[in-house]
Amino acid sequence: MVSRYQGRLSGPLLDRVDLQVQVAPVTRIELMERDVTAETTETVAARVLAARERAAARLAGTPWRTNAEVPGHELRTRWQLDSGALNDVARQLERGLLTARGLDRVLRVAWTVADLAGRDRPDQRDVRTALVLRTGIEQGLPLTERALGRREGPPAVQEDRKGDEA
Repeated sequence: MVSRYQGRLSGPLLDRVDLQVQVAPVTRIELMERDVTAETTETVAARVLAARERAAARLAGTPWRTNAEVPGHELRTRWQLDSGALNDVARQLERGLLTARGLDRVLRVAWTVADLAGRDRPDQRDVRTALVLRTGIEQGLPLTERALGRREGPPAVQEDRKGDEA
């Protein structure tokens, strides 16, 4: 059903979506269990507040208050990323898997990931994370398959994986 719905969405419309994440269904047992490893709301809220303050300090003196407001050109030219941070993105652009608009969206998310991690600027990990959140694919495997440790997936994903191994 999801793939049929996604098939109805045009490329330019999907290109305007910042994050595309597949989420595995939760079982009844998982729903009823208490997850003692989960962060508290207060912990997450404090990290988000710190990230917003970091972004606000970086954007001070500009007309923007959040990463989401910064135009793509400014993201690409005004603030520098760590050396080599864009290597994976460059490959995606060359292969035609990422558009210029998609690059801008990846950069916005990468800055947010870096802000959440307490870093002054995105490094390669932050950009990779943003790219995975943008495409839902890491190293040829969709996030849900990677998280579940399975290799079966939609036929299109399997074909891509075979092509990458060749």
